[in-house]
Amino acid sequence: MSARVLDTGGALPQGDEKRRAVAAMFDRVAPDYERVNRVISLGLDRRWRARTVESLHLPHGGRVLDLACGTGDLARDLERDDHDVIGVDLSAGMLRAAHTSAPLAQGDAAALPFASESFDGVTCGFALRNFVELPAVFAEVARILRRGGRVAALDAAVPEHLLLRAGNAIWFRGAVPLLGRILSSDAEAYRYLPRSTRYLPAGPALVAALEDAGFTACARVTMTGGSVQLLTGTRA
Repeated sequence: MSARVLDTGGALPQGDEKRRAVAAMFDRVAPDYERVNRVISLGLDRRWRARTVESLHLPHGGRVLDLACGTGDLARDLERDDHDVIGVDLSAGMLRAAHTSAPLAQGDAAALPFASESFDGVTCGFALRNFVELPAVFAEVARILRRGGRVAALDAAVPEHLLLRAGNAIWFRGAVPLLGRILSSDAEAYRYLPRSTRYLPAGPALVAALEDAGFTACARVTMTGGSVQLLTGTRA
């Protein structure tokens, strides 16, 4: 399954086709992933991740699953905050390229290989739009979290303000694909990634989906002019 399947310019893939295509794409971009991310986020990804870790509100030593851990950026931040971290990702290539001392496992977010109520927190960085069934993923997160456990999921967003939305479109849909062509060995992946935000439900629907999965105190905040969102909740 090539990245070209993802970058059709029309309808985005769904179901098993999406699962296979996303895994294959991330296998290919893994070697350059962190370097390209630093550039296309203008280095702000560090600030977003720090806020994600802080929003867990967990005491040091909490057991945290980093869902769709990629190359381990969030896992390293969690380790620096003295948490006991495990990372899981669908892409074997991302796991091979990871730079973290946390134990890693390959797995599907909708069928996690962990016991119920075995974690204090779950983080997820820029992967909500890559999951095939968000309600199933949220249900799995609720299953593995202990009561009172916290989830914090970071992802892209589309600004509501018209001027900010225009600026976001110029950068995310214009500059990012160009930078991907220059910096990455898989330029087509970076043409797909801006389009993949179409998979994401609107903000209120995301919050409602988290509540339906059994979370309370759910909240959604935006950062960087509304171009990034952080979704949080507490396991009821």
